[in-house]
Formats: sequence, C-alpha cells, structure tokens
Amino acid sequence: MHENVENKIINTKVDIIDYQVEDIKNLIYTIREKQVMLDSDVAMLYHYETKKINQAVKRNI
Repeated sequence: MHENVENKIINTKVDIIDYQVEDIKNLIYTIREKQVMLDSDVAMLYHYETKKINQAVKRNI
C-alpha cells in the first residue's frame, strides 16, 4: 500500500472521513507475532459501539 493513499470510512450519517494510512498503522499492535487492533479502535474507525463490534465477532468466529 502506498504511503500517500488515504482510506475513506463511511459512517452511518453518510459522512466521509479521511484517515491517513499512518493513523491506522498506529492503531495496529504486534503481540506474539500477530497483528491486532483493540476493539475500541475498530469501533472508533467504523463509528460503531464497542459492544456491537464484540457481539459481531462472537457471532462470526
């Protein structure tokens, strides 16, 4: 992925929010050689409740 590429996330209000690649990379952690994101960070990116994100993960293991 190119460093100057912007990712666009669309929230429920149909607003477009531009996130820089570096902003998203800073939310990714490496733990035991696996890349992970916190549930709260995923919820923030998608403008969704953390509780709902966790429910979706449990339903789609």
